[in-house]
Amino acid sequence: MTGTRPRPRTGPSAARGGLATRRTVLRGLGGLAVAGASVGVLPLFGQNGAQQDPAECAAPDRSGDDRLVVVSNWPGYIDPRRDEGNTRDLFEERTGVTVRYTDDINDNAEFYGKVRNQLGSCEPVGRDLMMLTDWMAARMISLGWTQPLDRKAVPNLHANLIEPLRGVAWDPDLQFHAPWQTGLTGVAYNAAKTGEIGSFSELLDNPDLAGRVTLLSEMRDTMAFALKVVGADPEDFTQDQWGDAIDRLRKAVSDGQVRAFTGNEYLQDLAAGNIVACEAWSGDIIQLQFENPDIKFVAPEEGLALWSDNMLVPNGAEHQANAEAWIDHFYDPAVAARLAAWVNYICPVEGAREEMEKLDPSLVDNDLIFPDAEMLAQTFAFMPLDDRQAMAYERDWSDVTGG
Repeated sequence: MTGTRPRPRTGPSAARGGLATRRTVLRGLGGLAVAGASVGVLPLFGQNGAQQDPAECAAPDRSGDDRLVVVSNWPGYIDPRRDEGNTRDLFEERTGVTVRYTDDINDNAEFYGKVRNQLGSCEPVGRDLMMLTDWMAARMISLGWTQPLDRKAVPNLHANLIEPLRGVAWDPDLQFHAPWQTGLTGVAYNAAKTGEIGSFSELLDNPDLAGRVTLLSEMRDTMAFALKVVGADPEDFTQDQWGDAIDRLRKAVSDGQVRAFTGNEYLQDLAAGNIVACEAWSGDIIQLQFENPDIKFVAPEEGLALWSDNMLVPNGAEHQANAEAWIDHFYDPAVAARLAAWVNYICPVEGAREEMEKLDPSLVDNDLIFPDAEMLAQTFAFMPLDDRQAMAYERDWSDVTGG
């Protein structure tokens, strides 16, 4: 690639142009002001009779005769078609498979609502691949709504997935999922408006920040840090520890410390100085830094939350072999580097950093795209929840964020 690197279309563009963001679970409410209404989340869970056996819900694979793959992804999550082509065009050239690509995933909960009746009844959803965040991917897999991948058809995945993304509790052997892109949740601040912020706990109790802080409306992102603040492990915590963490957050809200709970609309307020510090997603901050170098992203004392959006083959997919060819294509390091140069999230593919040297050397040392071992050693995830826990915790979360 030559000339000016295209601007990504994931974070600031979503906030400015009204595009949906992949990380906002409470879509449709926008930024959840602290004094706003509570969220009805319970109907998402407790699907009686929805458990399926993937083997009983597999469709005949038409990949050989019908050279097509239908992909559902989030808006702005692939490099755009240009005169010199893009990663999707390259896939079509290499494989002869036509891609029907849609950006119809606005958030995990909304997408779940779109497909739960069909998948819960062992019916197809007209897609061969869908990209869902860890917690929702885990739920889909646990319900038996996704097809196992043929290991021999995705050798690049097994050879090239970076080590920190291997062995997740909900699919340790990569039987059902392949990370598409990965990100970090940490702390950002505007260095022109405040001094350095070094911990998440400062967002909750530093009086100099009172009323000028936002936290994320994604329950798992924010509560993972709240659990850390009270000394708990977000990957393995007790009910009492959850109670301590939600009470700690409730106090910060009642004290007026937190201005709002938001999706990535925090970017506008951070750049404008309306807030001076916030919980933030790494890819968003990279993009904002292109315009405002005073915006800083830090790994707080508590560590960094690591998450992925993942490729899954739903039950009833008619072109699974073509979907697996897509997965293998994007685990080619040269292809992965080209994608990463556009989206600016963590590239999950080993070897892509070396390929980026040829493509855009300015990105090679960006540790929010290619984090080093020291940074990754600070990362953590959120404990998988069963339906009972999810309902109870979402209710607690709504009580606090809804005032």
